[in-house]
Amino acid sequence: MKLIMPTTLTKSLICTALLCALGSVSQAHAGNAKNVILFIGDGMGPTVLTAARLFKTGEEGNLEMMKLPYSARIKTFSNDAQTTDSAPSMAAYTTGVKMNNEVIAMSSDTKAVAPGKDVNGNKGVNNCASDNGKPVSTLLELAKAAGKSVGAVTTTELTHATPAATYAHICHRDAAYAIAEQAVPGGAGFNPALQDGVDVLMGGGANHWTPYSTSNKKGRADGRDLTAELKAQGYRYVTTKDELATVTGGKVLGLFSTTSHLDYELDRVAKGAASSQPSLSEMTAKAIDLLSQNSQGYFLMVEGGRIDHALHATNAKRSLTDAVALDNAVKTALAKVNLADTLIVVTADHDHTMTINGYSAKGNPVLDLVKNSDGSTQNDVDGKPFTTLVFGNGPNRSDVRATLTSDQVMADDYKQETGVKLGSETHGGGDVMLFADGAGSNRFKGTLDNTHVFTKLREALGL
Repeated sequence: MKLIMPTTLTKSLICTALLCALGSVSQAHAGNAKNVILFIGDGMGPTVLTAARLFKTGEEGNLEMMKLPYSARIKTFSNDAQTTDSAPSMAAYTTGVKMNNEVIAMSSDTKAVAPGKDVNGNKGVNNCASDNGKPVSTLLELAKAAGKSVGAVTTTELTHATPAATYAHICHRDAAYAIAEQAVPGGAGFNPALQDGVDVLMGGGANHWTPYSTSNKKGRADGRDLTAELKAQGYRYVTTKDELATVTGGKVLGLFSTTSHLDYELDRVAKGAASSQPSLSEMTAKAIDLLSQNSQGYFLMVEGGRIDHALHATNAKRSLTDAVALDNAVKTALAKVNLADTLIVVTADHDHTMTINGYSAKGNPVLDLVKNSDGSTQNDVDGKPFTTLVFGNGPNRSDVRATLTSDQVMADDYKQETGVKLGSETHGGGDVMLFADGAGSNRFKGTLDNTHVFTKLREALGL
């Protein structure tokens, strides 16, 4: 039998065909991204992810974020602590700089200085000295300088640590009134690196943006109405989901709670039509619609912030419901974007102390008591049942454990038991997960410091 050796042309055609086949698989991951959407599950550590998966889909299923093809493990320690708070951990993602706890987007030598109270007794007056560190550039500012549109969407107050780390620089995260000023083009305290301002801002805490009055007792003592100032700069100001739905272009400021954060997803849904607040998915979809009108691309941060708040209260049900809401927002984004030019990254800023314990039978609800396959409970040494989810520390620890029932522990307001009694559950110091898909997503693999996430996001955007 005569062997026919492939010619140079034949080899070329074979290689080209092979590369084309491989390219059809990897093209979406190979190039620089025109757009980046960074999803942050505040406090969404590995145990929260697993519990949210069990809560939403059971053992065999996956969250939408878990279906993304690239993943990494992220170290979260801050410049001065094994266990970080949200300010330096989020700022590590947005600036690539390690900073001290409580500090937002400042150099590593910046010391956290607690804010004071205003004349009305409200905490949040900025006590940062001008010689206490210096601002460091954020991804949002770099994207803006490159001609891209930028946005920050959150279920917390818009001045809270995570969203603030995209647009503000300050020595303490609680100086909320000063943080809000930095987003107002042309106003006193404006962050000039934002140029003509952040294009999309959505969240809660309107009191930090509006003047003090008898009906707004947590409002600004300086009398400034930042919402009016932003409207004068061409922003559309909306306060309800119906108003948000009518926005079709331009810059937008959405503040959907008069004080504090947006409702937990569990409570928002329970209110039904009575709730005027948009879901995280609705805010995400609108932000993408608005930002994608810029032919140069965009950078968008989306935070499921109340995951963290429910964990601090050891209320696992609300935390998991908010984690699922973030996952739904990821699904919404995936359906709207072209992954050939858009990078989607989903991660967390830090861990918590929640853990999954006992030997529950497969299929047992994750919020329930630990049970065997026949429905009987597994009990402690005193013969009392216990829940699958517990916390290392927090407010819910009694001297003598109660005899718990399934109805009790699966109720909306149930707070899981804790090992060490504290007024509020703390963050955990564990690594967190990152998931990615789209243009440049193959950069994310292995174990990375949180500051390296910034580097890879910047590389993907070509900044």
